[in-house]
Amino acid sequence: MSRIVIAFGGNALGNNPKEQQSLIKKAVKNIVPLIKEGHEVIIGHGNGPQVGIINLAFEDSYENEDIPYMPFPECTAMSQGYIGYHLQKGLKDVLKEENIDKKIVTIVTQVIVDKKDPSFQHPSKPVGPFYTKRMAEKLMKTSGEVYVEDAGRGYRKVVASPKPLDIVEIETIEDLLKTNHVVIAGGGGGIPIYQDTETKGANAVIDKDLLCSLMATKLNADQLIILTNVNQAQINYNTPDAKNIGKITVDEIKKYVSENQFAPGSMLPKIKAAIEFVEATGKTAIITDLNNLTGALSGKDATIITK
Repeated sequence: MSRIVIAFGGNALGNNPKEQQSLIKKAVKNIVPLIKEGHEVIIGHGNGPQVGIINLAFEDSYENEDIPYMPFPECTAMSQGYIGYHLQKGLKDVLKEENIDKKIVTIVTQVIVDKKDPSFQHPSKPVGPFYTKRMAEKLMKTSGEVYVEDAGRGYRKVVASPKPLDIVEIETIEDLLKTNHVVIAGGGGGIPIYQDTETKGANAVIDKDLLCSLMATKLNADQLIILTNVNQAQINYNTPDAKNIGKITVDEIKKYVSENQFAPGSMLPKIKAAIEFVEATGKTAIITDLNNLTGALSGKDATIITK
């Protein structure tokens, strides 16, 4: 039996609650075999589109209807709750079909960051929906916020993305695993907090892959699995010379990082998160597509990073 942390992308969850529930029901069917085999499973998930939509809805309401402004940490907490609810429901339904009795729980997760983290001066984390260049320029003029092109898919709002330092609820997650729970935690990279005269939420989004890497390290997980929309990471991506990476050592992939082979808004954070986990634990990190999860665990058609 292994302990496995799975980082699940927010962009794979759809653009509205109805679409999300449908996609999750299909997605969790790929995770259920791991639970059936007796592995301890911890699921982290992104929330970039969802938290951006929540934040935008409150901003519009605040401007037009005098509804109280909702800070970004609270928006992250809301996204953790409703995405976690959908994951719990989807997993429970599929487990019931398989006649598996398993407890599932979502933890509203707080993550400690340094309020002096340089990212607060240089926002870079994409959140919310994609816009055309024209619409992004209009939004920047009216809001003063920053929008950037995101991996060829359009323009998105960017916020600070500080490094996660510690997870407040890590002992609770450990206790739940010991009592036979599937745990959903660290949603959206967690709610970033820092200590001043009192605990305060930070107006930022932590990268969910880096948070899942930290969570996997602190939980002494046997594997970190980072799910994306391709089976493998590639060098020379989107060119005629594109090549799948396959199985690779940390030292080898760090060389590719130094050559700027991975896009900052998409694959690079996943590679960095995998490197951090492998260097901290000496264990294995996998980057692959959700539909290839079973094959990836068998070493097939995935990027597998080892010491």
